[in-house]
Amino acid sequence: MVGRTVSHYRILERLGGGGMGVVYRAEDLQLGRQVALKFLPAELVRDLHALERFQREARAASALNHPHICTIHSIDEVDPAPDSGQTAPFIVMELLEGQTLKERLQGRPLPTAEILDLGLQLADALEAAHAKGIIHRDLKPANIFVTTRGAAKLLDFGLAKLGVGSDAAWDAPTAGGEWVTGAGVVLGTVGYMSPEQVRGEALDARTDLFSLGVVLYETATGTAPFHGATSGAVFSEILTKAPVAPARFNPEVPPELERIVSKLLEKDREVRCQSARELMADLKRLKREYDAGRTRAPGVAEPPHIPSLAVLPFANLSADKENEYFSDGLAEDIIDALTQVPGLRVVARTSAFAFRGKEADVREIGARLHVEHIVEGSVRRAGSRIRVTAQLVKASDGYHVWSERFDRELTDVFAIQDEISQAIVERLRLRLAPGRPLVKRPTVNLAAYDLCLKARYHLFKLTQEGREAGRRYCEQAIALDPGYAPAHVVLAESCLWDAFWGSMTPREAFARAKSAALEALRLDDAIADAHGALGTVLGVGEFDWQGAEREFRRALELSPSSAAIRYDYAWCYSMWFLYPLGRVDEALTELRRAVELDPIDPFLNSLLGLLLNTLRQAEAAFAQLEHAISLDPAFFFPYWVLAAGYMQHGRFDEAVAAARKSSELSGGTALAMGGLGGALGLAGRTAEARQVLEELTARRRSTYVPASALAIAHRGLGEPAESLEWIARGVEERDPFVVTALKSAPNFDRVRSHPAIANLLRTMNLAP
Repeated sequence: MVGRTVSHYRILERLGGGGMGVVYRAEDLQLGRQVALKFLPAELVRDLHALERFQREARAASALNHPHICTIHSIDEVDPAPDSGQTAPFIVMELLEGQTLKERLQGRPLPTAEILDLGLQLADALEAAHAKGIIHRDLKPANIFVTTRGAAKLLDFGLAKLGVGSDAAWDAPTAGGEWVTGAGVVLGTVGYMSPEQVRGEALDARTDLFSLGVVLYETATGTAPFHGATSGAVFSEILTKAPVAPARFNPEVPPELERIVSKLLEKDREVRCQSARELMADLKRLKREYDAGRTRAPGVAEPPHIPSLAVLPFANLSADKENEYFSDGLAEDIIDALTQVPGLRVVARTSAFAFRGKEADVREIGARLHVEHIVEGSVRRAGSRIRVTAQLVKASDGYHVWSERFDRELTDVFAIQDEISQAIVERLRLRLAPGRPLVKRPTVNLAAYDLCLKARYHLFKLTQEGREAGRRYCEQAIALDPGYAPAHVVLAESCLWDAFWGSMTPREAFARAKSAALEALRLDDAIADAHGALGTVLGVGEFDWQGAEREFRRALELSPSSAAIRYDYAWCYSMWFLYPLGRVDEALTELRRAVELDPIDPFLNSLLGLLLNTLRQAEAAFAQLEHAISLDPAFFFPYWVLAAGYMQHGRFDEAVAAARKSSELSGGTALAMGGLGGALGLAGRTAEARQVLEELTARRRSTYVPASALAIAHRGLGEPAESLEWIARGVEERDPFVVTALKSAPNFDRVRSHPAIANLLRTMNLAP
């Protein structure tokens, strides 16, 4: 479609799509403006119910002219192809810049002020719709758009009820996300329906208020109030279960907001909030009190404002383009320095560096990373000289707060990093101890420093080749300066990644990681990441969980605040300590902190999906994993986790598709192939599953193949004895995917009652 002209609209780019529509950015050639065109997918053009829903969306929204409802300009149709006799309808809509509330949330609660603003805007939109006799009936975060200016826009009136008494004409079963019960036709999205929707009863405006209550609950807590592995289980919770109090998930939720949400979620609509106007009055009253600081207990001060920033990769302006590792390293060192500043939130490297080479405005970057300031710069290296430019930019308007250029000898590189960091701290009006440098000189050997930068650069590629190159550069740096503690830390982290991804036998990887971490701590006991690496080895590698906790706590003490915990520490603490101990709720809390610091890292977002699935929050887990895939569609790991979730819930064909994608993207790693073998076996494709298993078995004769991969493949083929044998071997070999998951992961549920598993847990010093 891109490049075509339909009617008087030239299609410029595809913006996105779902089961009921594909949306494009287009130019209106008559009026010279940009609009959004929403097309009914080709496979649904002949579907009468889908076509009715599409027309209903245009009819409902076009009847409303409101600042918080997406404007519909017109509906038209076009022949999708020269040789097709079937016309394709499309809606011409207001073009919005920003993201959906679903994308905005990402499993995290919003600030109270933002919740109140969004709630007021959405209540205002519903009041306008209800006044026209229109009921939305599918209110959910995916149908709420938040513009770059913070304005809420209500989308998708495809399930709207148009006027009193119109049910018979419009309420027909539709495809994709709606459910039918025996009592009548039920339209909506599971998890956001009102009790009367679930029961298939006649609806009025109060059904939208219940759904808005679900949305506000999710914005306040980061999780939905009703969960279940199946639609029936969710329906049961909607009908019978009172949600957990929002303050249990987020202590910052004001008691009055809890009361408002509780009133919206009343199962009996006669005692529920009765109108959007009533809700607006409650929210306005709370907002006034909140803004005046009266929502907190007397004598309790408002939490201090925490400034936030992201350091983007510095542009490499050197004649040698291979010097990118050096410009990256300089920016990374500034990130490391700023994370040590109390009261400052710094986005981690992976998310900040995701914008490399993309022409994104700083305001867009600030919105995606949820930061107030951006640090950007450039590096030009020539011989023994270096020129660094750096600037601090306000993300809301793009104005420069500070900028400076440094022309120095290469030997001054650490001084430059410190001066930049100190200038940023000063401009943000943060306090440091007088005379305290933010950047220490870790080595006097610049060649060793250069090699360590190369090591980090290659490790962040997250490939086996990158890890091998990283270890090689670390070892060369250590040979030049054995006292260079950060090089030992990077070497330890490289070995831990090897253990995780199965590219080195875990026992060897853990032994090398322990040696490197201990040497780093001998040289400098104040390196938090070294304590985190040692904690990982002691726990997963040696089953010394008390020793592991001691090291992780020391790492936490060395961080000036919990918000400044480094990336490697955060995910290791969550997944390699709390998770194997069965402390999954705590692991989820810690991992969410990591995602706050690194919001668009696909690896962390995948792990978040894994934990949500472990907590039996299936829908939230699948949504989280789809989000992780959207961050990097070429990264194999979220597909692997998604396949495991599908297998757990009996969706075997989907599991095969996800596992196959994981295997293809990973280049056929043993971990991904094990998942594929398990999925094929459970799907009844025995011959293909057996072929995968035979290939893994043959490969293990000449190289390391994780025991977990073979255990999963045997389990899929219905061979529990062989699967148990490989699980036991995984414990012996310290396979991280066995050790960390045996106590809690859902894929071990069927075998966890077996006496052999109880014995293995005792061997691991974990109570069964």
